[in-house]
Amino acid sequence: MSAIARVMLEMGYTVTGSDVAAQELTEKLIAKGAKVYIGHTAEQVKGADLVVYSTALASDNVEWVEAERLNIPVLHRSQMLARLLNERKGVAVAGAHGKTTTSSMIALIMEDCGVDPTYIIGGEIMNVGTNAKAGQGEYVVAEADESDGSFLQYHPWLAIVTNIEADHLENYGGDFGKLKAAYVQFMNQLREDGTAIVCADDETASSLLSEVKGSIITYGIDSPDADYTATDIVLGDRQVSYTMNHQGRVLGKIELSIPGKYNLYNSMAAVIACLKSGVAFDAIAAAIVKFHGAKRRFQVLGEVNDILVIDDYAHHPTEIQATISAAKATGKKIIAVFQPQRYTRTFFLLDAFSRAFSEADEVIITDIYSPAGEKQIEGVTSAKLVELIVQNSNSSARHLPTKEAVLADLQGRIAPGDLVLTMGAGDIWKVGYKLAEDLREHGNKE
Repeated sequence: MSAIARVMLEMGYTVTGSDVAAQELTEKLIAKGAKVYIGHTAEQVKGADLVVYSTALASDNVEWVEAERLNIPVLHRSQMLARLLNERKGVAVAGAHGKTTTSSMIALIMEDCGVDPTYIIGGEIMNVGTNAKAGQGEYVVAEADESDGSFLQYHPWLAIVTNIEADHLENYGGDFGKLKAAYVQFMNQLREDGTAIVCADDETASSLLSEVKGSIITYGIDSPDADYTATDIVLGDRQVSYTMNHQGRVLGKIELSIPGKYNLYNSMAAVIACLKSGVAFDAIAAAIVKFHGAKRRFQVLGEVNDILVIDDYAHHPTEIQATISAAKATGKKIIAVFQPQRYTRTFFLLDAFSRAFSEADEVIITDIYSPAGEKQIEGVTSAKLVELIVQNSNSSARHLPTKEAVLADLQGRIAPGDLVLTMGAGDIWKVGYKLAEDLREHGNKE
């Protein structure tokens, strides 16, 4: 929502909006000229030509009801984004994991290489300190969200699918088949001159390619028949390097300033998208090494006295495994702190979550972070998850219910050589920020 608001401001529109609380992004919008209200009242929509809402908003919200009473058009966030993306050459990044990082990489490369894209991204690009910009070029780069089916609003020029997993099934009747069918529809909604860019190493994504009617480009590490492949791979401490190949021909070396095999995959998709956009490989390689990640994507919050604090949005078992694996490359002792998000996700993926922590040295699980209005599911608790983690992947797992309890525990015992890794889609990042702040102010408390 904030990204769309920023782009509309930069395009010259008057933008007002409301949120439940002030935050850094709302302050940035105010600085750009938006009028931001804290709290929702009917008065706040009067005079608007268009009202845009997010999935988090209930249909009985007073502003939504008032807009309809006044016959003001009301659009979902995805419908507004579709208006922007479908009018130009849209580069839409879909997938269970990697959407924010891949779209951020594409935006940064295009920006650095003078393409001047419009971009609308779910997380801030660390290098530029924003998640959106209204560019003058022909490309619009955005995440395509499968969680609520809203990516079916888009008719992109490039449709990128990083991977497909059984998540958000509560929005697909608990049926993974319906989610896969939605991905096929997304890839079949390309413009006539469009291309689907798909990870060949992802078994589910690959299995759907026979149902895609248009042009397809594949990429992978373990799939020798993929159009683009990676060789000479080095996964280091907060860095990656590899050789990019196209149909057996060496294109050159790619170096990343972020860690993990999963980011290697993200970067391959980004490189291909930028090559399709006419950017030379050497220019792409020179730009992508400058990418230092998106906010809450393996974000280094502090490094003091050989203690490293990192925060990540990882909220799915696959993401947790990949993030812990990337952290292991530092050689430090990994203290993984995870805050489950949503009872429904925890219910559907309970077994997978229980097997995701094997590479961590210690595991701390907080209470489930649940959005307002979500009903608790009987038997789905963090205590139960800890019990299963101890059985299935890590005997050191403990349950500390609150952020305050986690912070107090860590402050009292972390030592040089430790890496504290906070993970989750809720507000667990606050623990990492506070811990890093205390380390900077006071050093290690032994």
